[in-house]
Amino acid sequence: MLFLRQSLCLALPFLSLFADVVQGDALGDLQTKGRAAIDAQLAKSTTCTKATLKVRKEWGDLTVDQRKSYIKAVLCLQAAPSKMPAGKFPGAKSRYDDFVLTHIQQTLQIHGTGNFLSWHRYFTWAYEQALINECGYDGTQPYWDYGRWQDPEKSPIFDGSDSSMGGNGEKVTHKATSVGPAQNGGGCVKTGPFKNMTVHLGPVSPIADPAPPRNPASNGLGDNPRCLRRDLGPNLIKYCTTANLVTLITGQKTIGPFQNTLQNGGAVGGSQGIHGSAHFTIGSDPGGDFYTSPGDPAFFLLHGGIDRLWTIWQSQDLPNRIQVISGGTSMMGGGTAKLTDNVDISNVAAKVYQIKDLVSVTDGPFCYVYE
Repeated sequence: MLFLRQSLCLALPFLSLFADVVQGDALGDLQTKGRAAIDAQLAKSTTCTKATLKVRKEWGDLTVDQRKSYIKAVLCLQAAPSKMPAGKFPGAKSRYDDFVLTHIQQTLQIHGTGNFLSWHRYFTWAYEQALINECGYDGTQPYWDYGRWQDPEKSPIFDGSDSSMGGNGEKVTHKATSVGPAQNGGGCVKTGPFKNMTVHLGPVSPIADPAPPRNPASNGLGDNPRCLRRDLGPNLIKYCTTANLVTLITGQKTIGPFQNTLQNGGAVGGSQGIHGSAHFTIGSDPGGDFYTSPGDPAFFLLHGGIDRLWTIWQSQDLPNRIQVISGGTSMMGGGTAKLTDNVDISNVAAKVYQIKDLVSVTDGPFCYVYE
């Protein structure tokens, strides 16, 4: 019996590791399962071909050189001047700020709404195109697989190395917020490529402690220079396990429940949903302000992850999950979203599309898959 007990004790860490690996594969298995349907849709596309199809990968699956290439392009976008009319938006100093500005302006019409998924798909794609066309980037938009990195500070995304998206904020004394307890940072990011980054826009509706300085303009578009802050930790990412991501996809058969569970929680994702839990895992300023959250460059990895979840969900029954929509036109309620509604992000992408043009990753302006 003693030998058996000792053997079990020795085996438990390996069994736990095996369980994590199996769970880690479960979302990938759904992705693989749905790929045939996406390939079938690709074969019918008039705008995307196998030869032009791009592959988006998880940050941890990129080589160090690929990560550095992406970071270089982001820093380029942050150094490039804004394309907004001079003096109209004092806080929009850089081309990167043009994206933050766009999100601030439209926040109430793109969250808790029928266009949430399609708007952010187009927005993230437009950012990817700006990196490519304006900063010479030769890769694709990486994504953050939340379930893969349940200790974000040890992930290659946030470990503070020169091939990361920067580390946590400095550990400072701070209090809990309305969305969760104080985590492991709260101060300025002092490690990694974005340690000297200046945030200019916002805040508008910050959930952060210490509170960030108020913007001189009531709409958050004035110039309010400050450091990039983060408050990474385990308290909310625990709702974004691979098991929960799989349940989100397999447990919701129509777009309304899928979209609402993703954003608002319920069966999975805690009170903030997968989307909010990922955002407030970063937290602080500007990450803890859902208007200004693109001011943290990790935003676009986060929303690559959201778009991937939608893509995997669609691919499980693609013919019945592309041209579907549910929800209103304002976060405050009211209106009925339609597939013919316009998605206009002309500050950063010239063409105005209808939602129906933005629901397939191999049609309209898009030509990519996730691996």
